[in-house]
Amino acid sequence: MELNSTNLLIKSKRQVWKQIRGNWELYLLLIAPVVYFIIFRYLPMYGVLIAFKDFAATQGIWGSPWVGFKHFIEFFDSYNFVQILKNTVYLSLLLLVIAFPIPIIIALMINQVAHQKIKKFMQTSIYAPYFISTVVLIGMVYVFLSPNSGIVNHLIVALGGDPILFMAKMEWFRPIYVFTEVWQNTGFASIIYLAALAGVDPHLHEAAVVDGANKWQRVRHIDLPGIVPTILILFILAVGNLMNIGFEKAFLMQTDINVGTSEIIPTYVYKMGIQRALYSFSAAIGMINAVINLILLVLVNRIVKKLSGNGLF
Repeated sequence: MELNSTNLLIKSKRQVWKQIRGNWELYLLLIAPVVYFIIFRYLPMYGVLIAFKDFAATQGIWGSPWVGFKHFIEFFDSYNFVQILKNTVYLSLLLLVIAFPIPIIIALMINQVAHQKIKKFMQTSIYAPYFISTVVLIGMVYVFLSPNSGIVNHLIVALGGDPILFMAKMEWFRPIYVFTEVWQNTGFASIIYLAALAGVDPHLHEAAVVDGANKWQRVRHIDLPGIVPTILILFILAVGNLMNIGFEKAFLMQTDINVGTSEIIPTYVYKMGIQRALYSFSAAIGMINAVINLILLVLVNRIVKKLSGNGLF
């Protein structure tokens, strides 16, 4: 019995090495990304230890004293913990509910455009904002929404209204953030769905046309089911990244007046870690954020896989 198991093990190892030798070019290409992730993603993880220490730069990570869950408890007991968590979750859910489905709709609409030049023009126009840097984008927002010279307030005054101090009102922070996110990133996300739509069998559309199906029916019964696996994978990734809202945009849009809604976990970590040099405290907050994302990713992946059979792992 032991001899048979040994022979099977040797045989399986030979098959593995045979596959590697037969596809050595592919494995060679994998070396660079694997090395990158090891050096820049996995090795720095040991720095998470400072979340459980009173880190001092003069003593180093290993020399700093252990304090256990002190910094985690301090964050949970802080006066603004509920507000920061609420702001982060609320803004994340808004992005998920509003910004996630729009690229799907845009991709389905563009895919139905028959004229190729118009189709390419629309793709380029929607995709172009993705290349604008966040700093430039927020600068444009401040210019457009200026109470004195902004085109938006000029339109409001022309229609008989009063100028609105958009960037100085807490209630306007989330709508502006979501709008800029949709405007900037819809084009990139829609390209992914357009690529998935390109893989849909055209014979299905031809058969549907012969049967008398209109465009809406073909979109509903052919295109949409064809990209459902892609939608589910991107949805899982979006939920797994739910708490990682873009720091740069929120920080650039933040003012002393709208801080009540604009203070989220990434901006709070920056203030605690960089501005106030509370490295251990900010590392603990970042770790909490990462753990929440991991839990959401695993749970959503399990639910989606159970319901549809598609998942990341």
